[in-house]
Amino acid sequence: MPVMSMFAPAHLLRHAGITVAACLLIAAALTALGQGLWDINLAYSLAIGLISWLSIDLLRLRWRESDQIPWPRGMRGMAVVPLGIAAGLVLGNPLGSLYVQQFHPELPATGRPSLWLPFAITMATSIAMSWGFYVVGKSRHLQMQAEQAQRQAAEARLSLLQAQLEPHMLFNTLANLRVLIASDAPRAEQMLDHLIAYLRATLAGSRNGTHSLASEFALLTDYLALMQIRMGDRLTYSLTLPADLAGLPVPPLLLQPLVENSIRHGLEPQLAGGHIAVQAEMLDNSHLLLSVHDNGLGLPVLPGQPPSGSGFGLQQIRERLASRYGSAARFDLTADSAGGTRACIVLPLKPQP
Repeated sequence: MPVMSMFAPAHLLRHAGITVAACLLIAAALTALGQGLWDINLAYSLAIGLISWLSIDLLRLRWRESDQIPWPRGMRGMAVVPLGIAAGLVLGNPLGSLYVQQFHPELPATGRPSLWLPFAITMATSIAMSWGFYVVGKSRHLQMQAEQAQRQAAEARLSLLQAQLEPHMLFNTLANLRVLIASDAPRAEQMLDHLIAYLRATLAGSRNGTHSLASEFALLTDYLALMQIRMGDRLTYSLTLPADLAGLPVPPLLLQPLVENSIRHGLEPQLAGGHIAVQAEMLDNSHLLLSVHDNGLGLPVLPGQPPSGSGFGLQQIRERLASRYGSAARFDLTADSAGGTRACIVLPLKPQP
């Protein structure tokens, strides 16, 4: 957890609320044990408890070894709680005495509870609360590590997918380029320009966690232009990206496997080829909808079962979305009744924690 988030109002209020609740319990316990009046016990408990909490928090953050685990190790870690409690007792007791003098002047000598029992209760409560905060922080750190490992695994599988797909596409493109050089030099030059741009964008995307939606569409433009040169009139396409969505960040190479899947399984096996439409639009004020629609052969549908895609590239998309966005993202693959396939990805506009 970053250090600044530890000082966020919500974080401080949550810890303060837990501390106040513990102080109320301590005051109630002291009163039940006959250790003075309720309001006096509460005044001492709040003064000692809040100062102890602030001291412990400041010490553990000052001596922390990393932002991910904000608790010092070794002797410093063992000294945090006793030092914080000592600060609470030294600074809190005078505040409690001041309360007694102000609101119970008739009890100047007996208003203060005996020291040993509040000290024992405060020590036990502080140790329990500090241990609880440490366990929660540690579990969050481990969860973040697990999520990071999942993201890294998904990106590694993405690199594997690229390693599997790009040589095949590259060899086919170079073979077509060799033919075009002899028969149609201008088209060969155009194809080479698109190939260079596509490979450059693919390399840049593999090195970054996100890029703009405009960059994703530019990569698709080069890829589809290459496929169109190869397939000729059998492939037409349209890309629709509103200007106000162009700068939104998305995972790189998110849509390319969908387009490649449409061409390989939907349009290429079809004698007449077909059309691919890629579109970005706002689903509502908090989600982005990305869709890839083709009028190819469509998905095979078993009787009584919905269509589904289980290829390696499609599985990669599901895993990448799950690791980056959790349940906030959605990927649907459906067959149109008129033929063809529609793939839809829904992404949250706000970044996930």
